[in-house]
Amino acid sequence: MLLTLATRSLASKVSSEPVEGDGSMPMVDVPQFTMDRLQLRGMNVPASMLAGSSLTDLDVLRDRADKAGCPCLVLLEDQPLEFASDDDDRGEAAADRVRRVAAAAHRLGCNSLAISFEAPNTDDAFELVADRVKDVMPSIERLELNVLLVPNKGLTQDPDRLTDLIKRIGGFRIGSLPSFGHAASTGDVVGTLRKLAPYAGAVHATIESFSKAGEHKGYDLAECVAAIRSVGFVNTLAIDYVGGNKDPVPQIERAREVLQEAIEAGD
Repeated sequence: MLLTLATRSLASKVSSEPVEGDGSMPMVDVPQFTMDRLQLRGMNVPASMLAGSSLTDLDVLRDRADKAGCPCLVLLEDQPLEFASDDDDRGEAAADRVRRVAAAAHRLGCNSLAISFEAPNTDDAFELVADRVKDVMPSIERLELNVLLVPNKGLTQDPDRLTDLIKRIGGFRIGSLPSFGHAASTGDVVGTLRKLAPYAGAVHATIESFSKAGEHKGYDLAECVAAIRSVGFVNTLAIDYVGGNKDPVPQIERAREVLQEAIEAGD
């Protein structure tokens, strides 16, 4: 299991116009920082951190990431998509957004793109989402990309419902991107991770804060690692710091220590 970074963890440190001495950096410097300072070997990048980027910008980021040995692995669409809308125009706009994100993911050298849905937990919404995702899959498969479904409130909050949706869409390039945070929100962190990890192309280790003793607050990170390992997950585990205004670097470094220890304990 390889530890990587969800780069939104560093959003507070990334600027399009960094000021010398304030600790900020441009997005193209994130791969080297991730590798050298954080000792993590890959990045899951939210589309919002690339807003306004040209094709040349994407090429430069890909090249810098590859040179640093810290490649872009997953491109995440931040905003839930309206695949369940009764309005065909909105449904097609959501599908077009996926195609554009897929093109950017391909340009970055990613192996996957990740999406979520703004959808109620109804049978009609389930069928609409499944059909519309199936319709867009051929264009994504031509780019040799996987599609990872991110749990979200409504239709995909329940892990069983999400796995049913993955099966309904079908194919070898559809999977999940579970997170420790979502699993904890269901009230059954271990059970939820065990249900979703077999379909996962990656998992996000959601990090909120640590106690003075260095223990993660809210849920046991080692227990989460053991849960995904127990069902055979061996892909990338991305540290995803969501703790707010604290300096993210010490939080990420502590998370890396705890997670690496948990991974090695299972070897």
